[in-house]
Amino acid sequence: MTVPLSAPIAQYFAASNKDDAADAVAACFTADALVHDEAHDHRGRDAIRDWAAEARRKYRFHAEVTGAEPAADGALVTAHLTGDFPGAPADLRYRFKLDDGLIARLEIG
Repeated sequence: MTVPLSAPIAQYFAASNKDDAADAVAACFTADALVHDEAHDHRGRDAIRDWAAEARRKYRFHAEVTGAEPAADGALVTAHLTGDFPGAPADLRYRFKLDDGLIARLEIG
C-alpha cells in the first residue's frame, strides 16, 4: 500500500531504509532540528547524522509506512518496522514538524 507523504517525510523514510545513508537522513532536517527517539534528544544535523549512523550500526530494520495523518505543520505517520532490533516487529508513530520544506522536529514512539 502506498501512503501519500510530503516530500521531506518521503525522503526521510527512503533514506532511513538504506544502509550507509546517514548523510541523506540528516539532509532531510533543518540545521537546528530535533529528533527524540528512545528517550534521547539529538539536536542539529551532525547529531542527527550520528544518530542515524548508530542506529544502522546497531540494528537492521525496514520501515513500511502504513498510515499518515496530515497536520497544519507536519504529519503523524505510522510505520511497521521489521528487522533485528529488540521488540521486532513493531508499529511506531512518527510525529513530524516541518519548516521551509525540511523536518524541524521528529518524535518517534
